[in-house]
Amino acid sequence: MKAVVMAALLVAGSASAQDREKQYLEGAGMGYARAAELNHFPGPMHVLELADQLKLTSEQRAATKALMDAHKAQARALGAEVVAAEREVEQLFRSGKVDEAVLARAARTAAAVEGEYRLSHLETHRRMRDLLNTDQVKRYDELRGHTAGKAQHHKH
Repeated sequence: MKAVVMAALLVAGSASAQDREKQYLEGAGMGYARAAELNHFPGPMHVLELADQLKLTSEQRAATKALMDAHKAQARALGAEVVAAEREVEQLFRSGKVDEAVLARAARTAAAVEGEYRLSHLETHRRMRDLLNTDQVKRYDELRGHTAGKAQHHKH
């Protein structure tokens, strides 16, 4: 019975790791911009989904689409770097010979690349807010369910 449970956990873990790799390679948000999203800094993908309700102008739509496209390209490239860095860490352990200095360098590299990935998502939300007016940000928060009564800090 233990062997069956262990096999199931390994398969689930492997599937989970593969799903996470796929998300990185697709440039997915994966919660990396949660701090922005919950504090009145909308994301471009959701802004475009809600474009009609937000009454975006054609200029805002075009600027939002350009921001999203540029971000996706950057996030996909950084995601590929994250996957490669994580595979390098894993390979160290697969080799059975894990040098302390090599491991430290690989782990720090993986963490730094993941930080850049997160920064890309957060920076995109920061830029997105500058494309909207105060009423649009407020409406976005309402439509996304982020109306905890926090004060708006938007300057438009």
